[in-house]
Order: sequence, then structure tokens, then C-alpha cells
Amino acid sequence: MKTTMKKNILYIGLALLGLTSCSDFLEVDAPSAFTDDYVFSNTDEANRLLNGVYTDLAANNLFGNAIHTTFCLNSDVEFTTSTNELQSASHNEYKLFDCEADASSLLSTWNAGYAIIESANNFVGAAEQSELFAAQDTTLLQMIGEAKCMRAMTYLEMVIMFGDIPFSLTRTYDSESLVMPMGDRNEILTALIDDLRATAPTMSYASLLSAGVERCSKEFCWSLIARLALYRGGYSLYPGESASDVGTMQRPSDYLDYYEIARNYCDSVISSGTHTLSKDYFDVFIDECNYVVASGDDPIFEIPFTMNVSGNIGYVHGPAGSESSAGGTEGLNQWGTASGSVRLNAFYRFTFDEQDARRDIVGFWSYAYDGTPSLLNNYNNYCNKWSKFWDANHTMGYQSSGSTGINFPYMRYADVLLMYAEAENELNGGPTDDAKSALKAVRERAFRGASNSAEMVDAYVDAATSKDDFFDLIVDERAWEFGGEAMRWKDLVRWNLYNQVVYKTFFQYYGKAAHTGGDTTYDLYDEFDSYPTDVYYKQIDNPADGSYPNTVLPILQFFTNEEYGVDNLWKNLGTFTRDHPSLIPSTTGSDPWSTAQFFSWNDEDLGLPTAQCRCSLRGYIYIDEMGIMTPSTMPDYTLETDLTSLPPVRYILPIPSDAISRSNGTYTNYYGY
Repeated sequence: MKTTMKKNILYIGLALLGLTSCSDFLEVDAPSAFTDDYVFSNTDEANRLLNGVYTDLAANNLFGNAIHTTFCLNSDVEFTTSTNELQSASHNEYKLFDCEADASSLLSTWNAGYAIIESANNFVGAAEQSELFAAQDTTLLQMIGEAKCMRAMTYLEMVIMFGDIPFSLTRTYDSESLVMPMGDRNEILTALIDDLRATAPTMSYASLLSAGVERCSKEFCWSLIARLALYRGGYSLYPGESASDVGTMQRPSDYLDYYEIARNYCDSVISSGTHTLSKDYFDVFIDECNYVVASGDDPIFEIPFTMNVSGNIGYVHGPAGSESSAGGTEGLNQWGTASGSVRLNAFYRFTFDEQDARRDIVGFWSYAYDGTPSLLNNYNNYCNKWSKFWDANHTMGYQSSGSTGINFPYMRYADVLLMYAEAENELNGGPTDDAKSALKAVRERAFRGASNSAEMVDAYVDAATSKDDFFDLIVDERAWEFGGEAMRWKDLVRWNLYNQVVYKTFFQYYGKAAHTGGDTTYDLYDEFDSYPTDVYYKQIDNPADGSYPNTVLPILQFFTNEEYGVDNLWKNLGTFTRDHPSLIPSTTGSDPWSTAQFFSWNDEDLGLPTAQCRCSLRGYIYIDEMGIMTPSTMPDYTLETDLTSLPPVRYILPIPSDAISRSNGTYTNYYGY
């Protein structure tokens, strides 16, 4: 949060009559003075109340942190490992698809979501009863649109996570019951789409808003309608015949109607010409880390966080930074600590073309308190899309930790282009020229300046002539474009591909680990030998040439040989040194290389892959210490395995026990919870 919203942060406690109180230090009138008429007597007072909705939106229990960490479920892009053979006592293993209704983090996120919804309902309900609304005041209508957008995006995330949920567009103050009625997910999404379609014409473009993309704009409203529509037209997990059934993946019969809505509203954004992909890919995120708010580029709506108050973007992302004074006043690390807890699948990096600029989001080392880099020799990689270490001015200081205030781009123009391409392909039974142009625009930025750009943009897209082939391109493109943005598992759900990807990811980890022990059973595509095992690296001074987004701290250099096209971080050096043994770098002498073993994941004592490779997807597929697979009905992975017949992933979260007990029997859990 960088502009006018900061000025009004002290007003976030203001709310409507009978709903909140205020602190003495604010030096305002008693709470009873803040009636609907008072708050909406002018747009300045209304704006202060609207800022309260934005403040709720920034809470760490949902958009500020949890959606990127706790509830970013494992996939082929984001991946966090576990060594727990049995369900944890906290019951909060969401990434493993193995949680319970009494899980410790579940209620806080549920409450955070409904706090945003209630704040938005408060604002809209009172605003639409005001004299300013009756007069169709354009400023107030814009504010109502902003509140409705925040309400819709929150409901969307809650529907994705929980399925059918309590739903109301009426504030509690005006409701007959304190318990929201249970809503059907399709009816909820349809209602939200209709609500935003009605309000979009009254909203302004981001360029006309004083806070720009830090406020919800007309373009964001259009984009959000499209996203809602694709989820409304996509697959989701529905309850089975009994509460104990995991359920089945289903898609509504009218899904094409919603693909058409998505296509049309994406087209509205594209045709408006208000956003481009002018900045280079990585610059979009580095600018956010430097508190630069873009105008007219990729970000369409950035959730506005406030430094030292909200938002862990760049603390949970990027390289970890250790504690122990975080460098002190004379140490190199002037950026403070970072958790680096958002991790990428270990195999994700091998899916990129070597000249794809997006490959640079994959990070390999952390920083000690004195700025020394340490290799992450683990089961995943850091997500370097954002980091507090990218802030050139180390604004937060060496004693800082979270609440970075770095904005998160909840909606980007690249997403609009890819949603458009996907909808066009679906509606027309194959890719149209417009669909291809939209996909090419995204890839053009990824390969801007690359020597193989012609091959990887025009030729690559034009080669996909069928609906299925083009859809496969969209599936891959969204993986590369949105890595670390907590979108992948949600996309896979709406495409009904999540079970296939989770299953293959399990055997990629398990199979590669077994492969290092000599078992090649699951190396179905002869790819495991190509992954680097003996990795050579050394610490060097920062080249300060822009090749690494922090230009001060030392970095790790990995062995390369341009003559033979060897990049030891990405390719197995052994496959080259058999014919060229002189390529092996020296680990002795005045300038020695250090060496590390990657993918050493076999437990020699058990004669099986390590727990991280067996347990990290335990709620869906698991192999125990005896080598026995659970569930027993899960098929073994072969080239003949029918992936379309796999059981669904129980990604739907249970409604928290506390919410169920307070509903007096209105809410019930399914899916085997």
C-alpha cells in the first residue's frame, strides 16, 4: 500500500452502527455517532470505511500469507515435503490432503474470509441505502464496485477451498438470522458473476484511480468475472452418496455458457488497451519488491499491503535468510530474515526451455546472517519471484522479518490473455487466430531477446492445430507463467487433471529416489539420468550486472562449459564426462569447486526412498516403510496405466468444527471428514 490508502490507515476501525467500536486515541466521536447516514454523508467518510475492507483483505490468515503457504496445495509446480508417516496431532496437513475439521489453521482462515465478506456486505448494504447512491454519485458507485470485487474474490477462494459454503450478500445487521444460509457453489458463483456484471459499467479504469492498480478497477472487475466464469464452468469435487465418500469430480452441463462469459470479458480487457506486457517478466516482480506500483502494465489488481503491518510476500518467497542478528550493522545482510517457505517442485525447473526468462524464478541458495550463500540441497527449490532481498534500498532493515508490505498481483494481464486463449479454444473446438495471438503475447515476453524466440513463440504455438493440442499448451503455459502464485493446484482442479498430476508427481519423486538406488522401474521416459546428480559450485562476488536481482550479496556460481553446452545445474555432468573426462572441474587448488549430491533420496537402511518421497502426498497416495502402497486399490505406475480412471484428490477442506457447532446443525461436512 503506497498512496492514499496509507493516509487513512487509522480509520480502519470505523464501521457501521452496532457492529464495532473505536479506540480513544483516534479522537473521534463515540461509536453511536457512526450511523449509516453519517458514514455515507460524503465520499471521504465512505472511503474510510472502504479502507477497512481493504485492511481485512490484507490479513495474513488468507491473502497475506495462508493462501501462499498453508493452503497452497502440492502439485507439479509448488511442492512442500513431509516426513510424517502418520497424521499429525494438529490435523493441519492440508498440502498432503490429510486434515480434519478441528485442524489448527482451518478456523482462522475461515474466519478471515468471512471477515472480508462481512466488511464488504456492511459497506455495500449501507451504501446502497444512502442518498449518495440514490443520486447515483459516481465516486460512491466506484467504491461499491470495489467492495463487490473484494467480496467476490474472497467468495471465489472460499468456494475453491471448501466447495459449497455459507453465502449471503446481505450484511448481518440487516439479516433475520446470524447464521448464513448454506449456498450451492454454482449458484454462488453465478450470483457473483451477475453482481459484478451489473456493477462493472459504474467502475473506472485503473489509470483514473488515484491509487491505480492498488484499488479494484473496471479492468479488474471484468477480469474477475472471467475467472469466476471459468471456475463456474470447470470441474470440482462434489459429495458422494454418503458423508463418508470422498466424492466425485463433476462439471456443470452449462459450462460452455460460462466459457463464453469468460471469453467476452477477457476480450473487454484486451480491447480496452489499458494493460500491456511491456516490462520484462522478472522486472514486474522486482518492481513490486521495490514498492513500485506499475501503471498500465501486467498487474491489473495488486492486493495493497502495508510495510510492518501486513503481507508476507517476499518473506515466504525468495531465498531464506537466517536469524542471529541478521547481519548486524556491519554485516552484508541488511535485509533481515526470510523464511523462504514457498517452495517449488524439484522437477519443475527441468520443464522450462533453457532460454525462457521465467526459469529464473527457481532459486537454489539461502543466506546466512552475514550474507554467506548456502546451497539448498533439498527436495525442492526456492521461489525467487519475490524476495525482500530484491529491495535495492533494504528498506525494512537488518532486524526485520515478515509484514513486508510487498504487494501481491492477484490479477495479471497475462492471466487475462491465457484465460481468453483457453476459452476461445474451448468454444470453437480448436484454436482461433485470436487465441493463438493471446498465447503468443505471453510467450513473446518470456522469450524476449532470446536467440530461439521465433521457434519458441510463433512456431511453437502454430504447431498446435487441434483443440487438445492447444489445450495442452495452455496447461503448460500457466504452469510456467504463474509459478509460486498459488494458482497451479486450482487450475488443475477445474481441468479435472489434479489427480493425474498428483499421481505422476508422487512417482516422479519416488521413482527418482529409487533410481539412485538402482531401481529403474518408474523411469518410464528415460529422463532420470539427465537430471544433475554431482553438482559443482562455488561462492563468488556479486557481479552486479543484473543477472541476479540482489546486486550486493555474494552468489553461488554453478559449473558451465559453453563449448559443450554443459550447464551443470540443469544437466547431468556425468553424461558428458564419459566422453570428455577433462570437463570434470577441480575440487582442489587455489580456486576449487565445491560439490554436492542432488537427488540422493534413497534411504539405505530401509532400502526404500526417503520419507519425503513417500509421505508428501500421503492423503492421496503413500508407500509405507514396508513398501506397501495405500490405498491398496491405487494402480501401479506403468506406461499402460489409465490415468483417467484414478480416484479424485480430496482437496476440498472440511468446514471448521467450530463453525459447524455454531450453525446449530445448518452446516455439515462431507468428503469423508
